This record gives sequence, structure tokens and C-alpha cells, in this order.
Amino acid sequence: MSKRYLYSGSTLKTIALEQLRLFFIALQFFTRVPVPSWVGFQPEWLQQSARYYPLVGLVVGLVTSLVYLAAAWVLPQGIAVLLSISAGVYLTGAFHEDGFADVCDGIGGGYTPERIFQIMKDSRIGTYGTVGLGLLLAVKAMSLFYMDAAAVVGALCAGHSLSRLLSAALIWRLDYAKEEGKAKPLAQHMADSEFTFAAVSTLIPLLLVGLLGLLPWSAMLLGIGVALLATVWLSRLFVRAIGGFTGDCLGAVQQVSEVFFYLGVLCSFT
Repeated sequence: MSKRYLYSGSTLKTIALEQLRLFFIALQFFTRVPVPSWVGFQPEWLQQSARYYPLVGLVVGLVTSLVYLAAAWVLPQGIAVLLSISAGVYLTGAFHEDGFADVCDGIGGGYTPERIFQIMKDSRIGTYGTVGLGLLLAVKAMSLFYMDAAAVVGALCAGHSLSRLLSAALIWRLDYAKEEGKAKPLAQHMADSEFTFAAVSTLIPLLLVGLLGLLPWSAMLLGIGVALLATVWLSRLFVRAIGGFTGDCLGAVQQVSEVFFYLGVLCSFT
């Protein structure tokens, strides 16, 4: 009997280490946060790590919240918000912002799937990408500027986590639209159980934000609803334009749904 329990304990430890590895894989891919050397990398691990996107978002939300609180202690609200956003951009290597800009350029300047792919693969940023990214960052900053300190912290933690769940939803529901590219390991089908795990993970920051009183429940519900509508609209746009999604589309959904979550929260205050 003792051997059976020892085996069971060893198995649980192995499973826990495997899941921890997947979390670190996602954290390593989407942020600059260093991970232990034993983590390693395999393309299939990156695919399996999609379930941990919301928890990576929570890490980003916590870091940007801490930067905001530290800056707001000695600086005006507007500067604190900008420093918080800058910290998020640095922490993620502008990974999602780059995808959003590529989508703006591709869909704005392309009229066929082939032309859209060609534009999106170009490392140079065009007019649509420049204008779109500038407006996106401006709306993000102004949305947070008009919230009080507690609401900013709550919005950052909840918004970064929720937006990454909605980004993962594209992997879960849509087909991948092309064969080549850095994001191909992300583009395989996401199982229902994996998405359910990601959705449950998203509830952690949302519940904490609500229970701590950082945001009213009504504000979060409105923010979630608005972000979900934006994601559905973008998903349909991608299907019509290119027949599915690419890695750039995931970044675009993350950025847009994050901003629309902030807008929904802000609307509840007016």
C-alpha cells in the first residue's frame, strides 16, 4: 500500500511539474520574464500552453498595476497611467501591439487573402498600422486616466487576463489561416477542456477584483460584455478577410478586447 501511495504522489508531482512547465513556456513566449533553465522548449508545449494565457495576463496586469501605484504615489495620474502602459509594452516586448499593427496594415491595405498575408508579413509598419496603434494606445491611456486608483488596478488585472482568454478563444473556435509563421505552433485546435481550464483561470482575477472592491460587479460585467462583442466582431472580420486567424490576429484581439473592457468599465461610471 505504501508503494501505491508513493507512486501516486510521484505521479501527481510529475503532472504538477508538467503543468508548471507549460505555464513557464507561455510566460517565456509572451513576456520578457526569465524562466528556469530546466523548462526547455518544444513546439507542442507551446500549443499546450494556451490554457495558461489568462494567468500570463494576470502576471502582466499585476506588474503594470505595481508600476502604476508606484508612479501615482509621486506623479500625476496621467503620467502614472502612461508609465504603466509603457511597462506593459516593455514586459511583453510589444508582442501584441505588433500583431495589432500588422492586422491594421493587412486588412486596411489588402483586398485579397494573399495580399493581406503579404502585407502582414512585412516587418515595416504602414499608415494603417501607425494610425491604428496610435489611436489604440491613446484610447487605452485616456480610459484609465478617468478611473480612480483602485479602478485602474482592478481594470489592469482583470483586463489583461480577460483579453488573453478572448485571444485564446480564436484558437478554440477558428481555423488557422496560413501555413508558415512564428505562431504556427499556436494555431492548432484548442480542446474544449483546455479552453475551460483557461476560462476558469480567468475567473480568479475577476473574482479577486470584485471581492476586493476594486471594481463594482456591474462595471466588470459591462466591460466583459463589451469586450466579448468586440471579439465576436473581429472574429467575423478575420473569417471574411482571410478565412480564419493568424498569430497577428491573436495579438489584435488581445489589444482590442483589453481596450474595450476598459471602455465598458468606464461607461458604467458615467
